[in-house]
Amino acid sequence: MITVIGTGTGAPLPPDAEAALAGAGLVVGARRHLAAAALPDTAARIVLGPLAPALDAIERFLEKLEPEKPDERRPVVVLASGDPGFFGIVRALAERFGSDRLTVHPGVSSVATAFARLGLTWDDAVVVSAHGRDLRTAVNVCRAHPKVAVLTGPGSGPAELGAALRSSERVLVVASALGSGEEGSDEEGAEGEGAGGERVERVTPAEAAARDWGPAVSVVLCLDEARVLSPVRTVAGPPPGPAQWALAEGDFTHRDSMITKFEVRALALARLGPRLGEHVWDVGAGSGSVAVECARLGAAVTAVEKTLDGVERVRANAAAHGVDVSVVHGAAPTVLSDLPDPDAVFIGGGGRELPAIVTACARRARRSVVVAMAALDRVPAVRGALVAAGLDCDGVLLQSSRLAPLPGDVTRLAATNPVFLLWGVRPPARSEGVAQ
Repeated sequence: MITVIGTGTGAPLPPDAEAALAGAGLVVGARRHLAAAALPDTAARIVLGPLAPALDAIERFLEKLEPEKPDERRPVVVLASGDPGFFGIVRALAERFGSDRLTVHPGVSSVATAFARLGLTWDDAVVVSAHGRDLRTAVNVCRAHPKVAVLTGPGSGPAELGAALRSSERVLVVASALGSGEEGSDEEGAEGEGAGGERVERVTPAEAAARDWGPAVSVVLCLDEARVLSPVRTVAGPPPGPAQWALAEGDFTHRDSMITKFEVRALALARLGPRLGEHVWDVGAGSGSVAVECARLGAAVTAVEKTLDGVERVRANAAAHGVDVSVVHGAAPTVLSDLPDPDAVFIGGGGRELPAIVTACARRARRSVVVAMAALDRVPAVRGALVAAGLDCDGVLLQSSRLAPLPGDVTRLAATNPVFLLWGVRPPARSEGVAQ
């Protein structure tokens, strides 16, 4: 039997957890947890560093226990910070030894503690781990949602997060050494052993980027302070996806019908696949209808628009639909070099520069590029640019007719302008050693 005890955020251990610790034969935990716990003198101790050696040591200990004397077995106890079932060590232990061999006594997670310090609910927060993971997912979630908790790690702490969010209007709340004057957190969000007392500090992303935060950071909250109080929730986490997409053109402010029609938008969204944690570019955004729809589906979105009135229109449409869209004023492909790499790109404008824009986007897109155009003459060059960038290319000509009323309570079909939609998808990387 392995007993996992969550500690380190200020709450006392329950009696059954204390009893398990008192009878332990092996105790595994961070150095500060071992030092703070009342361990029996006869218990072996392992300071938790790299996980694999600790798991191996637990397995060797369990193998030595005498199966014919179950009453004399001294169990393994693992000390962890906060709630060890929340982005914590329970997953690794269950994978290695089976969940039926675990008894878990959860503590209060660093995320719950940090929000409690601010007097905020967190049933509407999105929690994302950057511990041992690519920071870009956390950055994209922070850009798209008003209330995010980021579990940090070495190289993915407040400074790096702040640098990536420098141009945003978010507030970062950096919580360090939660629950104790001497302890940080070795929950998955920890950066190492703590030093000094508990600190909860509000800073701008730029201020966070300029500081050395040390090893005691427990969690970073990224907040849009104008939207931290949400209505009563039924489902925790990010809000559910929109009930519908490919909205009617009338749901957006636009100029002279210069907007991607909903039939085109529906297929474009299907090929873009915008989702939580990803970044989408809308190049030649116009009204921003595609940008807004991608943001409604959970993605972080950057809209590129060369006209000032277009920029204001995109911002107004984003505000009307309650989503965040970062709008860049400038002409593609020139302004694209300063943007973070996208997962997917929609290109709805470009004129003579369209092949160059497609080339620039296709080289940087991690997953897909979708291009909408009305002119047949531009199709070969766009297709060539997608293929030259290593993308698998496909496309369709979309022609639709909508129901339209006529006098006398009758209906006709009104044809919309045909549009070519081409898309390129980056093929999956081939694994080494696989026969071709």
